[in-house]
Amino acid sequence: MSALGGRPVLVLPEGTRRLIGRDAQRMNILAARVIGEAVRTTLGPRGMDKMLVDSLGDVVITNDGVTILKEMEVEHPAAKMMVEVAKTQDEQVGDGTTTAVVIAGELLHEAERLLDQSIHPTVIAGGYRLAAEKAQQILDSIAEPLKISDDEILKKIAMTAMSGKKAEGSREKLADLVVKAVKQIVDKTDGGYIADIDYIGVEKKPGESTDDSQLIQGVILDKERVHPGMPKRVKNAKIALLDCALEIEKTETDAEIRITSPDQLKAFMNEEESILKGMVDKIVATGANVVICQKGIDDLAQHYLAKAGIYAVRRAKKSDMEKLARATGGKVVTNLDDLTANDLGKASLVEERKIGDDKMTFVEGCKDPKAVSLLIRGGTEHVVDEVERAVHDAICVVGAAIEDGKYVVGGGAPEVELAKRLREYSETVGGREALAINAFANAVESIPRTLAENAGIDSIDILVELRAKHEKPDGKYYGIDAYKGKVVDMNKEGILEPLRSKTQAIKSASEAAIMILRIDDVIAASKREISPPKGPSKEGEEEIGED
Repeated sequence: MSALGGRPVLVLPEGTRRLIGRDAQRMNILAARVIGEAVRTTLGPRGMDKMLVDSLGDVVITNDGVTILKEMEVEHPAAKMMVEVAKTQDEQVGDGTTTAVVIAGELLHEAERLLDQSIHPTVIAGGYRLAAEKAQQILDSIAEPLKISDDEILKKIAMTAMSGKKAEGSREKLADLVVKAVKQIVDKTDGGYIADIDYIGVEKKPGESTDDSQLIQGVILDKERVHPGMPKRVKNAKIALLDCALEIEKTETDAEIRITSPDQLKAFMNEEESILKGMVDKIVATGANVVICQKGIDDLAQHYLAKAGIYAVRRAKKSDMEKLARATGGKVVTNLDDLTANDLGKASLVEERKIGDDKMTFVEGCKDPKAVSLLIRGGTEHVVDEVERAVHDAICVVGAAIEDGKYVVGGGAPEVELAKRLREYSETVGGREALAINAFANAVESIPRTLAENAGIDSIDILVELRAKHEKPDGKYYGIDAYKGKVVDMNKEGILEPLRSKTQAIKSASEAAIMILRIDDVIAASKREISPPKGPSKEGEEEIGED
């Protein structure tokens, strides 16, 4: 609203809230920092868990940063941007979501101090950009090379990703399964390797212990056989993968069939029966003894399949069909007439097993499968859910490490080294940007500080000791051992992470912080309550909502 000749002029609708200048910046920075503080205590192997209860009363217990932020119903637009940081980190790397959010929150906290010193937001943003670019180069220079054959290093990377989560007790066993699974599905390209983790199916079932989790050299389908007369177990399976229904097709247009005598009805029924029998005969002729169908299978077709001793599953997911094709070497056929013996996939065993209360189909013993499955077990549903999240993180980081061929040590060591080198770099830049680069270094150093705080260690003493170690020529591997409460060589301890985990966290955090910093005006429309549409009232009934 503004005044023109003494008369107020309404520009924005009534109820609109507007924050300008420092007020807008303070509110945005505060909202974003609250998100950072919410997940801060979950960082590291000694991090605490959060219990999240939704409006329906469903409970999630986790210390996975992105899961916490997804489950929280965040309203503030700047806070939503912080949630996006975690989601991006999760999609690109799978691990390091808490690190990315904590760094973003600290960057804004440091920026607020600089704003109080009357440094313009664009100057701070410029300094942060320089620091983020330099940080990428520094991280790349301190990273170590990695080969796909380095199983021990890959196992350590997987175990580091699982530390501090419910899977910690069985992480050696799980890390071994994860490395085998990722190496199995990796595709070699001209420039290196591609690890598409979508080809690793993860099925979770409560019951037994986490140590009973297993890797299946094939695919687990959350489906049972369609007919009790079918065999439960098929050895040396030849699998037909069908993307067509084993049912009578309905006509494209509405059609009317007029039957005037019982003979005609009988002939009609016989024709339907012979069509379905013909479909099954085509499958039998190829030598298939297992059918996995993406669409429906008619009751009569089920009967003929059972008589032929064929194991059949219907309504399989499209993603499962793709995995089956890669695992068994078969082809997904969309027309039954095109099915030949060459299109069949092969597996040493297809079996229906009861896991907990559910029956599942195991397609295993595939020769060099390019899709595999992990069956995750655990004491209770909440434990299984958290173990699954830990395994997902481990799969992602092993895949990222293989693709990039580089890793760094963990325990806050790369952050301390990065902060040290950024401070040296700021001296070469000069001007007010140098203050912003120093602030960036302080924000990055919040990671080892938080690790120390969460482990109950004096953060000031440990940071002083860490900085002293990193001044030495061979000190870049020194980080915090949260269990012993000491500064140790992380390379010897086997605390390793993929390089991408750090570079992506810096990218996402710096870009989100810069975007929030550059906002100096927030115009928020009032929320309108949408009343339910009024239906036509019946005679003798009152209209709801009318006086």
